Amino acid sequence: MDTNLKGPVAAEIATRLIAALSPISLAVIDDSDKHAGHSGHDPRGESHFTVEIESDAFTGQSRVARQRMVNSALAELLAERVHALAIKAKAPGE
Repeated sequence: MDTNLKGPVAAEIATRLIAALSPISLAVIDDSDKHAGHSGHDPRGESHFTVEIESDAFTGQSRVARQRMVNSALAELLAERVHALAIKAKAPGE
């Protein structure tokens, strides 16, 4: 798992995903700098993320179901703090 989390929002994303989905691997990548000057960019940073997650919970689930599971775990952050989230979710062995 990626332990090089830079800020409190990234750390909270990791904490919530670990609690909800018990991932085998997890990377939370802050993409905010790539969006400076674009709509939704927050000058505080930590507004755009990519999550790469592998979990047994995704076995037998469709891509949409997997994204819904991640979104559900992060619902409060997505409503209040995170503007954009790219999700790369896979089951073991994929």
